[in-house]
Amino acid sequence: MTNWFRQHAYAMHSALTHLRAAPGNFLFNVLVIAIALSLPIAGLTVLENIRPVASQLSIEPEVSIFLKPELASADAAALQAPIKKTLKDLQITAKLRFVPKDKALAAMEGTNNLAEVLATLGGNPLPDAFVLSLSSADSAKVEQLTSALQGLDHVDVVQVDSAWVKRLAALLQVLQMALLFLAGTLAVVVIVVIFNATRLQVISHQAEISVSRMLGATNGFIHKPYYYTGAMLGVLAGCLALGLVALSLQPLNQAIAEFAKLYASEFHLSPLGILPSLGLILISKLLGLCGAYLSVRRQLSKIAA
Repeated sequence: MTNWFRQHAYAMHSALTHLRAAPGNFLFNVLVIAIALSLPIAGLTVLENIRPVASQLSIEPEVSIFLKPELASADAAALQAPIKKTLKDLQITAKLRFVPKDKALAAMEGTNNLAEVLATLGGNPLPDAFVLSLSSADSAKVEQLTSALQGLDHVDVVQVDSAWVKRLAALLQVLQMALLFLAGTLAVVVIVVIFNATRLQVISHQAEISVSRMLGATNGFIHKPYYYTGAMLGVLAGCLALGLVALSLQPLNQAIAEFAKLYASEFHLSPLGILPSLGLILISKLLGLCGAYLSVRRQLSKIAA
């Protein structure tokens, strides 16, 4: 066990010695890899911030039936019977809820950003409404239901409120697949960069490697310093990429804040948590080890030949 630790300590010391001999090349490779890693990390950060918001939205279609403003509340409530008849004719199961105009106004006044605006109107501009909550099995009949409800007396506007949520869920799936493809492509780029950097290192230390072999050094002993170099390249590049993405969120959040105010929202992008960040650093370390492993084995086999 002591010999094992001694070999790894020597490999780490040898890797650091090689880096001190050419720090510019090492730092340049770290920067190139960090830029490549920052693209999928930025995409993952955006998806991780959007996913909780999307999961809170109902994907079941909701149909809002806004009645004509001049209609009295007593007459508005009486429209529940023809709406239920329309649902029965179309064989649609839905939860029907009546929303009086006074209740809708009270809910809007509870919102700080809208209370002052409503106070200047001097009256209640909202109409009475019905809300239909459909099951996902009846979502294909939404257009047919909307046309039938629009033809009822005293109905002003019929609006499908949740159709866009399905589009958002589908868009998130597409973005997730695109992110996986981008991450896979850039992972290959990272491996190639580290492969080439390690190859140049091996070539520059070819005489040292030949002497070590004549003194009886095994292939594992010769390989270890380059594995450590590849791992350090991956870890430092991963940390730098996470830092670059975190710094880029600050100006981006300023622009998002101005846009979110228009919708009375406080949405902002947050950096990845500790566990996802550690996972990404581990992945970048494994990419560095993979590139170094492939390069060392290939290059040293050429030297041995």
